[in-house]
Amino acid sequence: MRIERHPIIDGYEKGESVSFFFDGKKVWGRKGEPIAVALKALGIQTHRYTVKRHEPRGVFCAIGRCTDCVMVVDGVPNVRTCTTPLVAKMRVETQDRLAPLTGIVEGEA
Repeated sequence: MRIERHPIIDGYEKGESVSFFFDGKKVWGRKGEPIAVALKALGIQTHRYTVKRHEPRGVFCAIGRCTDCVMVVDGVPNVRTCTTPLVAKMRVETQDRLAPLTGIVEGEA
């Protein structure tokens, strides 16, 4: 099942079929659709695992507010896949826990 309407991305462009990699395996999606949409169409619902209990998480809010859909995309952790467009040859990996935030200076948080 492919999601055809997104709650906040009005009329996102679904381009041609492109290959990308999910956990090292070559798979297919439509260029421009959110990564999470392409994964859902493939039957993939687990995007990350929680820190304490190692429980699976997937799309929850679908609008980029929560962190349940974050994955490692092209080596970058914490990418919100519900709003990030798919491009050809992208490397998407299941994330184990949330990666630490970078750029926070001691005493600012």
